[in-house]
Amino acid sequence: MAGRLGNYRDAGKRRADGDKFRRRHRKTFLALVTLGVVVSLGIGVTGAYAYMLNKQLGAVDKLPETKLKEKERPDPDKGNALNILLLGSDKGKKIAGESENTSLSEDAKAEKWPTGKYRSDTLMIVHITANRKYAFLASIPRDTLTTIYDSEGNPKGQAKINAAFSEYGPIGAVSTVEHLTNLRMKHVAIIDWEGFKDLSTAVGGVPVHIPDDTYDVMQHVQWKAGDYNLKGKKALQYVRQRHGLLRGDFDRIARQQNFLRALMSKILSKGVTRNPVKLINTVKALTKNLTVDSEWSGGAMRGLALSLRGMHTRDVYFLSAPVAGTETVPVYGSIVRLNEAKTTELFTAFRKDNLRAYLKKYPDDVLKKDVD
Repeated sequence: MAGRLGNYRDAGKRRADGDKFRRRHRKTFLALVTLGVVVSLGIGVTGAYAYMLNKQLGAVDKLPETKLKEKERPDPDKGNALNILLLGSDKGKKIAGESENTSLSEDAKAEKWPTGKYRSDTLMIVHITANRKYAFLASIPRDTLTTIYDSEGNPKGQAKINAAFSEYGPIGAVSTVEHLTNLRMKHVAIIDWEGFKDLSTAVGGVPVHIPDDTYDVMQHVQWKAGDYNLKGKKALQYVRQRHGLLRGDFDRIARQQNFLRALMSKILSKGVTRNPVKLINTVKALTKNLTVDSEWSGGAMRGLALSLRGMHTRDVYFLSAPVAGTETVPVYGSIVRLNEAKTTELFTAFRKDNLRAYLKKYPDDVLKKDVD
C-alpha cells in the first residue's frame, strides 16, 4: 500500500475534546511508565524509592535530537493525549569496520548510522488518553509494505516497515510511522530484547498458557501445551518465536501482547510492589534496557508515571493495524498489506483521542484474554 494513509489531509486540525469512557472500578497504584514493556509499573515512590527512581530514570540512554523537517510532520496535537512509538530491538551485531560493538545510543548519535546492525521485529504505537485513564497499544506487523523514510524525513522507496529502523535508525522509524499513520509521535522508546529476560526474572516469572505443542526450528525449542511461569532465556524465546506458529508473525504479535499484559499484571501485584528487592530489580531491569528520545527527561517520565496512578490492567487495550492480506512479491518476499480504509479509521480514532466508536464498531479487534 502507499506509504502514507491520506496525504496529511487532516494536518492543521485541532484535536477534538476526548470523549469520556464509562467509569470502571480501579485499583489504586502509583505508576512508572515502562513504555518498552508495559504501560505502567505499580510503585510507591516515596523516600528512598523516589530517590532510586529518579536516579534510574535520569540514567536512561537518550537518542540524538531529531532532524525531521517540522513542516512535513503531522501537526502536534494540542490536547494532552500522548502517542509514543515503541520499538523492540536486539543489542545489535558487530559489523565490518567497527573496532568495538557500540551501543544503540552511541550508534544513534554517531555521524553515520550502522546500516543493518540492528533488527526491530516489534513496533507498537502506545496511545495514552488525555484523561490518563486508558492506554491503547497498536502493533504494526513487521512485514507491512510501505514507503520508508530516512532520519531527515526523505522518502527512500518502498520496503517492509522494519527496514526503516535497520536502514535509517530510530528517527527514520519515527518518520516512517508518522507518514503511514498521520499521527505525531510525541516520544520514542526502544527496549532491548534482553529487557524481556531481565524484567521477567526480576518479577519472579511471567505466567503464560500455551494451547498447543509447537516446535521453533530457528531457536530449536520444543514447547508442550500447558501453563508456564517464564523468566530469563525461556521468556525471551517465547516472545521471539515465529516459526512453528500457525499464523507466523501474527501469532507472535498476539503472544507478545499477551506477555506484556501478563507482565504488567505481575508487576502490579503486591508481590512486586511491596517487595523492595523485586521492586528495585524491576526498575533497574527496565532502565538499563531502555533508550528514549532526547526530549524525554527523567522528570517528565516520572511525571507521566504519577499521572497514570489510577490506571488498571483492564484499562489497557491491545490491537493490531488491520490487515487486508499477505502475499509474496519477488522484490520483497513475503509482505503484509494493511486494510487502508480500516487502518485510516483506527488512527483517526487515535488522533481524535476517541477509540470508543472504533471499538464499538470493531469489537473483535481487541486482543482477547488468554489468547496465545
